[in-house]
Amino acid sequence: MSTEVIAGVVVPDSSLVADATELVRTTTPELIFNHSRRVFLFGSLQAARAGLRPDAELLYVAALFHDLGLVPPYRGDQQRFELDGADQARAFLASHGFSAADAEQVWTAIALHTTPEVPWRMAPVIAATTAGVETDVLGLRLDALTEDEIAAVVAAHPRPQFKERILAAFTDGFAERPDSTFGTVNADVLEHFVPGFRRTDFVEVIQNSAWPE
Repeated sequence: MSTEVIAGVVVPDSSLVADATELVRTTTPELIFNHSRRVFLFGSLQAARAGLRPDAELLYVAALFHDLGLVPPYRGDQQRFELDGADQARAFLASHGFSAADAEQVWTAIALHTTPEVPWRMAPVIAATTAGVETDVLGLRLDALTEDEIAAVVAAHPRPQFKERILAAFTDGFAERPDSTFGTVNADVLEHFVPGFRRTDFVEVIQNSAWPE
């Protein structure tokens, strides 16, 4: 099998990567698969710009699994969607003989991928996962990439009507567990798209806590 290279990024040619690709391609919508592959590619490119050298296999698994919690059969009904994907990735790596430390690093990368700033102070795999998400979803640091790099990634994994479609996927992914969005950017999604939703207010939680004043 020839090595796959997109925008100068080498996709690791390993059984782990092949298994991760097959799992996500066959169990998630095309929207999630293409987005997840772009997260790996953009994360790799942004990491290189920042002088980071993440392990490519671990970054690939983090990117491919990071949004599994939005869709069945991986979507739960209680915890944050990020934790659903993180738990799946940790189990997947363990089943492939990876160390607990490697699995924990990928778990953390996925669990924190919607948390601003913090991942950038952590291990390269964690930082690069967030970098890929921020580039593809939020358009952050697009100007750090060349037009040719962006075009190559999008040609390999198109993003038609991506903004509208990913917001719909987010809404569907946690509308039935609204309490899990407390304190996260996910509450913004529900406030925009779920009639009657009102985010849990941090100040009110403090004011109404069981502590006597």
